[in-house]
Amino acid sequence: MVSDVRSLSSEDADPITSDRRRHGAALTIVGPLPPPAGGMANQCEQLVRLLREDGFDVDVVRNNAPFRPAWVGKLPVLRAAFRLIPYVLSLANACRGDRVVHVFANSGWAWYLFATPAIWVAKLRGARVVVNYRGGNAARFFAGASPLALHTLKAADVVVTPSSFLQRVFAEYGIAAEVIPNIVDLARFRAEAPRDFGDAPHLIVTRNLEPIYDIPCAIRAFAMICACFPNARLSIAGVGPEREALARLGNQLGLSDRIRFTGRIPNEEIPALYRSADCMLNPSSVDNMPISILEALASGIPVVTTNAGGIPDMVEDGATALMVDVGDAKAMADKTISVLRDRRLAEDLRRRGLGRVSSFAWPQIRQQWLKIYHGAGAGRHSKDVHA
Repeated sequence: MVSDVRSLSSEDADPITSDRRRHGAALTIVGPLPPPAGGMANQCEQLVRLLREDGFDVDVVRNNAPFRPAWVGKLPVLRAAFRLIPYVLSLANACRGDRVVHVFANSGWAWYLFATPAIWVAKLRGARVVVNYRGGNAARFFAGASPLALHTLKAADVVVTPSSFLQRVFAEYGIAAEVIPNIVDLARFRAEAPRDFGDAPHLIVTRNLEPIYDIPCAIRAFAMICACFPNARLSIAGVGPEREALARLGNQLGLSDRIRFTGRIPNEEIPALYRSADCMLNPSSVDNMPISILEALASGIPVVTTNAGGIPDMVEDGATALMVDVGDAKAMADKTISVLRDRRLAEDLRRRGLGRVSSFAWPQIRQQWLKIYHGAGAGRHSKDVHA
């Protein structure tokens, strides 16, 4: 589970890097990696790659490693033991006292199965812990979770979230959280000149097929959009348990020949999907800071999204995206139709979106993470608002 370590470059003159080298501290990142692809897995893989390209000493403990043997993954109870035991052993090996341990964390069962062992193993080994909490459902989770869940979060030396939305949630529990946004790789995503789509715009949804992303809302909105654009197409890129129910809904609305379920698209092919689109729909009912919106903005694609969770903290309605209330399919259809009909509106969204997304590029985010790692290593960050 532990990756190879890439050594620091002697040419690295970054003062924070030099300080870390003198003290012998280094970084262990604990989180998921593709496959399967997903927002947190993609962000974890990207952060590791970018840090290593900058010459940092990074270990990785993967919490979603493939089952060996593969048939174990089909046995519900046994598979948990087969994953948890090697995971904890890898944590014990990689989370030494001379390291800063960066834990990618989420709500629900993943908090108990992955984040909790990582935090306590790291603390027992004397490491400094940075919890990068990313679950948009944090308020509901901690309200109903056991006291141990909150106690574990407070054990971290630093808590980091991608949005001010979660920062506000944690403040209600007396926990100070730093905000470091998600990263978008502008080397992969680029804007091209808008195409003339006539009555056949291509719309996309790039979320997994899970209830919290409310894909039915986008399908119902698409049915209304088709009344104005009779040859419109919708591509839904993702996998999940709602696949059959979504296909049935498309059939009921007479859209089966216009909706394409692409399944999981490899990361290297995602930019091409955005470049083929004329608008992206994001119908999520629970969210934090979706990387899919950043990728669409970086591709010059207008975005129509719900105002779930931290989304209003990352885009401005009418300036960098168009926003609707959660579950409002008619409003989503109306705003999509307006941006498809009004080329000036689409161009304004495109221009401002490209300007906005530049603040999520690695050169800007890099310094924020280095400050956190340096502060965790020096013990300068307070864990508690009232400390």
